[in-house]
Amino acid sequence: MSPRAVRIARLAFLAFLALYGVASLRTPGAGRLLDSVDLAIHETGHLVFAPFGEVMGFLGGTLFQLILPAVFVTHFLWRGDRYGASACLWWVGQNCWNISVYIADARAQELPLVGGGEHDWAYLLDAAGWLAHDHAIARAVHALGVVVFLAALGLGYRAANSVPPSTAHEDPGSMDRPIVINDR
Repeated sequence: MSPRAVRIARLAFLAFLALYGVASLRTPGAGRLLDSVDLAIHETGHLVFAPFGEVMGFLGGTLFQLILPAVFVTHFLWRGDRYGASACLWWVGQNCWNISVYIADARAQELPLVGGGEHDWAYLLDAAGWLAHDHAIARAVHALGVVVFLAALGLGYRAANSVPPSTAHEDPGSMDRPIVINDR
């Protein structure tokens, strides 16, 4: 694929992430496709962190929602793929918005819980003595998500407009030449 085609594809996907992100930003937790993936990750986080005590078991769902995409961000940065890192960073921001919905529900506890049980954030905020501040904490987490979202779009735009490392060494016309095999 030519560098120009890669750039166009990356910018198109970035535009999709921006539009999907704005919709998610305005109505987080509305039940979009990615929300189901995030919920599965959240529930897995409870299992992963349960051996570390009750508080970590409750916090583990939220932590895993942030840790898993952050691991992908780190992986892509380590590989030198800033564009891939930006898409995963966008996912971190999107998770912040969903987490903010859960935090804001701590006192009301109106959200349906998977498998019943206790509300994570009601337990965590009550244990910390911050339950009365659930809405303020939720707004801060939502705002953090906005900052991460904008940073991801900025990083993605810059990366999309740079020459992809995999095509930087190629002759632009080399894809049009026939492959010749030398049988010597």
